[in-house]
Amino acid sequence: MGARAQAVATIKIDEPYARVTEYRFSPGAETGWHRHRHDYLVVPLLDGQLTLEQPDGSSRIAQLLTHQPYARGAGVEHNVINSNTYEFAFLEIEVLR
Repeated sequence: MGARAQAVATIKIDEPYARVTEYRFSPGAETGWHRHRHDYLVVPLLDGQLTLEQPDGSSRIAQLLTHQPYARGAGVEHNVINSNTYEFAFLEIEVLR
């Protein structure tokens, strides 16, 4: 299997207290493995599914709904993959202090 396309990250706001990044994924694109250094919130811009690969080798499907945010704490490690047949996007809001 070849390498996946990478999600496109565009920083929308970068302040000392918060960073807002828009992530856009073509079908099958991924973020690549990363660990979150800060608490964060995700606001989906569309309905869709993402596959979350986890460090123990498991994966799970996350069902996201337009404008229905969720929050996670610092330390989360994963690779996020667009499981949809269409472009998917969300905003990630990092709480920097």
